[in-house]
Amino acid sequence: MRELTMKTSWRNASLAVSAAALLALTTACGQEAGGTSTTGQNVGNAAPAQGGYGSDGYGSSQQDKADSAPKAKAAGQLAVWDSKKLGKVLTDSAGFTLYRFDKDTAQPPASNCDAACLKTWPAVPASGVQAAPGVDPALIDEVTAADGTKQLTVDGWPMYRYAMDAGPGDAKGQGVGGTWYAAAPDGKKASPAAAGQPADLAGLSTRKDPELGEIVVDKNGMTVYRFLKDSAWPIKSNCVGACAQKWPAVAPVAKNDTENIPLKGYMTFDRPDGSPQQTLNCWPVYTFSGDRKPGDTNGQGVGGTWYAAAPDGKPVGAPAK
Repeated sequence: MRELTMKTSWRNASLAVSAAALLALTTACGQEAGGTSTTGQNVGNAAPAQGGYGSDGYGSSQQDKADSAPKAKAAGQLAVWDSKKLGKVLTDSAGFTLYRFDKDTAQPPASNCDAACLKTWPAVPASGVQAAPGVDPALIDEVTAADGTKQLTVDGWPMYRYAMDAGPGDAKGQGVGGTWYAAAPDGKKASPAAAGQPADLAGLSTRKDPELGEIVVDKNGMTVYRFLKDSAWPIKSNCVGACAQKWPAVAPVAKNDTENIPLKGYMTFDRPDGSPQQTLNCWPVYTFSGDRKPGDTNGQGVGGTWYAAAPDGKPVGAPAK
């Protein structure tokens, strides 16, 4: 009887060890109960980083600083700052970054930054403003802000400065609350695509897309995608044949040739044709032949199965399941 009990205990212990090992291996690939993990949020939008800013980018934790911040001075002759990260950024004559607010409208022009908001995001006065060199002066106009300021608009978009920017070249307001972005010279959101290919990119890194948030790009600055019909455990690509011509697999990239990429589940596998492919958190990743230049996201949402990849391998903007 004692021998039978010992054998039973040994068998139960072995099963427990095997189960634990399988769970650990599965966890390494980031699998969640229920299969494919998707997200419908803008992954990686810059969260309020300056202590308790709310969804609109202002709040009580910094209110004392905001209350003491002076209103924006006259902008004068607008200029352009060439930022490697943001592209061409509109500035005032002193070199301070100008911003736009996603909750405003351009057609018709309207400022939706209320009096409390304007303490952190001072409206840029329109008086005496001259368009940046090479920009159509007809894009310059004004709208009345909540505090009565005749506020500068560029192509209809109200312009602001950020109270936490300490000097020329600062862009601390970029992405705050997922609603504030540096303005381009024509009033659009500043984008690195407008500045050409960024220099010295790692094999895989990230960029902050104005619409999608933080997404992965390859060494050429091209957007990296996920395919919802693939699987991460076991790792399998279901994009073959003509699909693979349209959606080229990302070739292996050394771990030390990445930037802002989590290394959990960062591995390669052999595709059905035997060629190796890189994964993010065990999910196969691709580029899109329809993207022509850095900053393009033409593959986003194609067929309801292709989505830009977040650094953790999740498909940005895919419908939740």
